[in-house]
Amino acid sequence: MNGFIGILGVVALLLVVGGIIGFWQSDHFVPGWLVVASALVVLNDAMLTRVYGLVPRMLPMLAWNWQGKVMALAVTMAIAGLPAFGWQRSGLTLRQARSSLVSCLPVALLYCLFFAVLAYLFPGGPADHETIAFQLTMPGLEEEPFYRAILLFALDRAFIARWRFLGVDWGWGAVLSCALFGLVHAFGYAGGAFSFDPLTMALTALPAFIAVWLRLRTGSVVLPVVLHNFGNSISLFT
Repeated sequence: MNGFIGILGVVALLLVVGGIIGFWQSDHFVPGWLVVASALVVLNDAMLTRVYGLVPRMLPMLAWNWQGKVMALAVTMAIAGLPAFGWQRSGLTLRQARSSLVSCLPVALLYCLFFAVLAYLFPGGPADHETIAFQLTMPGLEEEPFYRAILLFALDRAFIARWRFLGVDWGWGAVLSCALFGLVHAFGYAGGAFSFDPLTMALTALPAFIAVWLRLRTGSVVLPVVLHNFGNSISLFT
């Protein structure tokens, strides 16, 4: 129940902040898509938690949440296949925008450097094979298709105003998707009270802006997936 209340708190923040932005820019706001985005956040969290524990664990011998991640990824891919979304329009494609990889290389290296420094400062220590396998695969494979693909797609259609910066067209959808990525890691509910960890928020939301830039520049989540898994696993090898 704590997890469910926590995600409702995140969605409430999205609706309040999104509503304020929408009221401010009413000519560029489609509220129905904000509701869709909010529903996606709840649905994703439900899958990750096996519907808050209602779905039995199929692989109890595994320590990491493989089942929840696979469930969430399956639902994300199914939603991306709907006519209102579309795999390629959502960024779930191997095709990269022409000449984008050349400009993305320095940014990708910056992303890797950021997490390499963190790994040096806070080494993860020895890890078992399951931990290594999980961190090399599931975080990026599940989270990027959700946050940088279908959620970004929905929020971009809720807030249609754009501004050009660093070679890509930004919208409030990109900003809010990054904020949500940080909040689901840093915001929670336990013991009858909400909690918020600013450091966790910074360490997740700020790199998310790099991932969003890569997604917008290349038109694909491929690079964000690879770099996400690098960031999650590099500390295991230091």
